[in-house]
Amino acid sequence: MTVTAVKNVVVVGGSYVGVSAAQQIAAILPATHRVLLVEPHSHFHHLFAFPRFAVVPTHEHKAFIPYTGVFAQPTIADPSAHAVVRAKVLAVHAHSLTLDRTWADPATGALSAELAFDYLALATGTRLPAPGSMSHDDKADSVAYFKTYQQGVAAADKIVIAGGGAVSVQMACDIKDAFPEKDVTVVQSRDRLMPKFDGRFHDLIAARFAELGINLITGSRVTIPADGFPADGRTFDVALANGTTIPAQLVILATGQVPNTALLASLPATTAEGVLNPANGFVRVRPTLQLRDPAYPHMFAVGDVADTGAHKAARPGSAQAGVVARNIARLIAGEPANEAIEVGARAIHMTLGLANNVVFRDPTAEDPEPMIKWKEDGQPDMGIEGVWARRGVTAIKPADYHL
Repeated sequence: MTVTAVKNVVVVGGSYVGVSAAQQIAAILPATHRVLLVEPHSHFHHLFAFPRFAVVPTHEHKAFIPYTGVFAQPTIADPSAHAVVRAKVLAVHAHSLTLDRTWADPATGALSAELAFDYLALATGTRLPAPGSMSHDDKADSVAYFKTYQQGVAAADKIVIAGGGAVSVQMACDIKDAFPEKDVTVVQSRDRLMPKFDGRFHDLIAARFAELGINLITGSRVTIPADGFPADGRTFDVALANGTTIPAQLVILATGQVPNTALLASLPATTAEGVLNPANGFVRVRPTLQLRDPAYPHMFAVGDVADTGAHKAARPGSAQAGVVARNIARLIAGEPANEAIEVGARAIHMTLGLANNVVFRDPTAEDPEPMIKWKEDGQPDMGIEGVWARRGVTAIKPADYHL
């Protein structure tokens, strides 16, 4: 009797959207296929908590959650059919990946630094300067980084934060809420904070800054020295592009997202426009989230790394992951991948202090007013223990969060 080898649907990137894609694909795949989720981190990084845990101590280890629960979902018939492969993808080819290490196929035990696929979903996302994202792959190193960073925040009397996005806003509010005596200044090169949102979101945040006593400078940029800023706690001057200076003992860089697309340098474009959009570095995709290059209809890009025009966040990314899952299932069944994504209004749930948080949604065609919902139910650990449970990982005693 001939045994047919199982076929691989590979998801690259194990953050929010990648995990969602892996789960939604695994839930609807036929038994002829399996999902392999490729990710270099030892643990899932709960990025939403990073700004808080860079400031507030004792919870930092909880931001890194084992991947053991990824496929242990009630919607997945056979979780053991699928696997997480810990590796970094060095290069993407038409039907295979080159990895930075060998991996052992859980079905056959075969060792290889290549990983063949029938379908590929790229969910590599974007990266921010630390502490908005982490350069370490191991949990222990990442936890140690946060502990050191917390000490630097606690020791500094004057702090400058460069950037006007969510990480900058959240860290400024957390620092000033936890340490009211500190002098905190946010420098934003644009004329308003969160500039991709409706201008009334800036007004709301600026009012909260004034309430907390956070200094705000817009329309100028922090000049970053070639060798970086001092990190020894001494006072130094931070130069701005407008010619002024600000004294500081700590500078936090929160200056925007860079797409993780270096792995695609090995994939040849077959059209003049290229695989990536040179204007922003994101992956060109069709409304179906297939790569726009006609040579690669079996490849998809989803979430922050895809050039969709949609708001780059976990919730819309998860909806996109569902589109990818259903389109891959259609292709496997010999049907056209014809489901397109829907781009909705930008929305965000963001902390503005240790307890205060807000849900903001941009106006829509049906409603010219933004949706604003204030809450004061925040917790110092941001409810991180519930996140573990939702990620399929059971923690019974405090020591379990160090796993």
